[in-house]
Amino acid sequence: MLEKIQQATQFIQSKTSLVPQIGIILGTGLDALADDIRIETTLLYETIPHFPVSTVEFHSGKLLLGTLTDKPVLVMQGRFHYYEGYSMQQVTFPVRVMRALGVQTLLVSNAAGGMNPAFQLSDLMLIDDHISLLLPANPLVGPHLPEFGDRFPDMSEPYSHKLIDLALNLAAELGITLQRGVYVSATGPQLETRAEYRMLRQWGADAVGMSTVPEVIVANQMGMTVFGVSVITDMCLPDTLEKANINKIIAAAKKAEPNLTALIRAMIGQL
Repeated sequence: MLEKIQQATQFIQSKTSLVPQIGIILGTGLDALADDIRIETTLLYETIPHFPVSTVEFHSGKLLLGTLTDKPVLVMQGRFHYYEGYSMQQVTFPVRVMRALGVQTLLVSNAAGGMNPAFQLSDLMLIDDHISLLLPANPLVGPHLPEFGDRFPDMSEPYSHKLIDLALNLAAELGITLQRGVYVSATGPQLETRAEYRMLRQWGADAVGMSTVPEVIVANQMGMTVFGVSVITDMCLPDTLEKANINKIIAAAKKAEPNLTALIRAMIGQL
């Protein structure tokens, strides 16, 4: 694994002079932020040694290096999921490469189903905690490499309280309403049943999706500061549950994009 990370890192470094400080992972339907980046280098995932290839229709599959508010950033347009057939180590491989390239702060976004009845479609939910117990595997399982960090990483603050407070303050200045809650990650690709939504809500989860948590676990192990935000793209209330419609989900994500882009841009300006 370490050799593969080094090879991918060296390849990316050979294509750019940029040393990124901030990494960004864009979820389903959330590509608009890329338009604000002064791009120096674009790399297709399939050209990077050992990188998985995104098979999800709505993920671009590109690595962008450039500047945003004059800060050097690395952006993943599209991520990898366990349901695509990848191992958790493959899903989180890009996060380890990001850290090797110099990334210290990771901003992750995703499209999620809202289970909190106080939420509305296209709301932004700051992730202040997560539940990983539904996942069938953990990206940290296997032989431990000291270069990756602690064998038993602390998860008392997986999402930076400092960055959450910054987001809340900036959102107030920008006139953006933010929700805040717990994200639970499931494997997918099927959506949950009514009974499963009820169970997850009883567990204390406010939103559910199929990504993010493995990436955040690895980022914390490697000492990165993490900020996460979910876009509520469908409502998952058992008593009023409707059949999922991917076009409506994408539309809800697109509606939220201007607020998400403005928030992330403002936050990067303060980092």
